[in-house]
Amino acid sequence: MDSATSEKSIIALDGWLQTPAGVYVRAWEQATLDALTADIFGYNAVQIGMPHIDALAANRMPNKWLADTRMPAARVAEGGDARSRLILNFDELPFASQSLDLVVLPHVLEFAAEPHQVLREVERVLIPEGQLIVCGFNPASLWGARQAAGRVTGSCYLPRAGEFISMPRMKDWLKLLNMGVSRSHFGCYAPACKTEKWLRRYAFMDRAGARWWPYFGAVYIVQAIKRVKGMRLIGPAWTKKPATAPAGVPVTNKRREQQDG
Repeated sequence: MDSATSEKSIIALDGWLQTPAGVYVRAWEQATLDALTADIFGYNAVQIGMPHIDALAANRMPNKWLADTRMPAARVAEGGDARSRLILNFDELPFASQSLDLVVLPHVLEFAAEPHQVLREVERVLIPEGQLIVCGFNPASLWGARQAAGRVTGSCYLPRAGEFISMPRMKDWLKLLNMGVSRSHFGCYAPACKTEKWLRRYAFMDRAGARWWPYFGAVYIVQAIKRVKGMRLIGPAWTKKPATAPAGVPVTNKRREQQDG
């Protein structure tokens, strides 16, 4: 997938996110991201892609950026938005190495021309123990099955050009970069319906799916922590007490006792 194709794919995702199914996904992701990012502390955080949601809305870091390949006003999330905005290439991040505490990638890797390069850049800019959150479509779901059938029939439910990444595969990619997965979440269990009416009718499946088939949600969110080999926590430098004479008679008295003996 070249850069031009990637740009067209992102535009196709933009249009899909305005559909009833897209609104359904955005609502679940916004609520889940709010819960995940509220307790992540630090100084610098960036959301890359998908300005339709504010992935950092609940986070309290002083410096927050929204980065995308382009920034038309119509694409920005509704409501107050305290994020500074950047225009960049996903695979060339304009941040110093080990400078960010948190990076959020909502549906970026699936539509990026070089997803591995994007992840390598994210790993570079994260501080040790910095956190990464990735949102993706789950191919092992009802939506994934509908998408696979649509590629044959020519009627895709999701944007056709997306290369959807399974959860196990995503974890393998992160592991290769020394990113340890700490949490994973699945959501949106309704069938691949196109109207808000039918999505609401299947709302009960969100409760049932989370309990009975938790790994088959249409979308997932993975949270990972950057591990650095060779680093370990160092405690206080404890020193041994100097050897002392046993409690009892003073040394001078001991010598006198030896002479008398």
